[in-house]
Amino acid sequence: MKRIIAAIILLVMNLNNYAQTTNDVLNLLIKNKTITQGEADSIRAEAAIKQQETDANRKSFLVSASRPVQLSGYTQVRYQFLQQTGKVDGFDIRRARIDLQGNVSPYFSYKLLTDFAGSPKILEAYAEIKINNYINFTVGEAKLPFSFENLLSDSKLEMPDRSQVVEALVSRSTDVIGNQNGRDVGVQLGGFAWKHAKRFIFEYKFGVFNGAGINISDNNNNKDIAGRLVAHPLSELTLGGSFYSGNGFYGTPAAANHVRNRVGLEANYENKVFFARSEYIEGKDGAVGRNGWYAETGCFVIPSKLQFVLRYDIYDPNRSLSNNTVTLYQAGATYHFNSWSKIQALFTTIKKESASKTNNTGVIQYQISF
Repeated sequence: MKRIIAAIILLVMNLNNYAQTTNDVLNLLIKNKTITQGEADSIRAEAAIKQQETDANRKSFLVSASRPVQLSGYTQVRYQFLQQTGKVDGFDIRRARIDLQGNVSPYFSYKLLTDFAGSPKILEAYAEIKINNYINFTVGEAKLPFSFENLLSDSKLEMPDRSQVVEALVSRSTDVIGNQNGRDVGVQLGGFAWKHAKRFIFEYKFGVFNGAGINISDNNNNKDIAGRLVAHPLSELTLGGSFYSGNGFYGTPAAANHVRNRVGLEANYENKVFFARSEYIEGKDGAVGRNGWYAETGCFVIPSKLQFVLRYDIYDPNRSLSNNTVTLYQAGATYHFNSWSKIQALFTTIKKESASKTNNTGVIQYQISF
């Protein structure tokens, strides 16, 4: 009898104001002598435990605001072992991000993503105009429509680090215009096409951007363009290509405008247990041609918990020169404690054509999110 009453209480709790409703119902049952005071106290304790378990497994919570909003975020704490000469091992806060987004109406939404690690900065600040499945607009600071890996969230990466070619040629850490976190300010048009068997076969995105990066005004009169077209011949398979054409203001001792073009191809197969991914990107910065590619695969050996990942990663920073290619051999593992907490480990062997010595690095990264 007590379990039936407890189940009823829990159902009521999910539909109404938790504490007040529970106490009101229990007090009424005590008054009518349906249950005793001791049984009521036992039900309260059991309901409190059940509610704690429910809250721990929830993926979202309501936030008080004038309109419904979704607030999320995550922090990544990293330890690096660096064998290279001049590099120092140690801990750092790699990312500390707050993500605020919501819908103003069925046709208008917004997003604000900030990072407080290092120097606080705005990573994304844009509005979306959703006309239908085929035509949507994004206005503001957002990710460039280039490269599958670039569009993956840092919190969802199977390895702590991205590939060399994406870091170098997609406005990230080693790009000639500096680390822009793969983002820029501009206007994008995107959507889907050709619906078959209740899913869309094609997806596209095209945009016009400043070409200077995040949180700054344009530094030249040229505007850059980028686009990405992908096909989903199977629900688990993505095949696509991207391009970027523009100018970059960089160089020393006196910065100047230079051609900054890129083109890329991508393939990704993914299901709940296994994934395989590869990308090839080449670019031209001024007179310097660069290219690289990677192949990555991973598998869950414990479903939704323990995943092992391997990656072969090669990058040539200057195709006109010989003996400057860098090749990475990487092996990693991720353990998911639950939906909001995980730990990742990555071991990398670095082989440079210009050096006879092979260097090794190791990374352990813990992530907690809300």
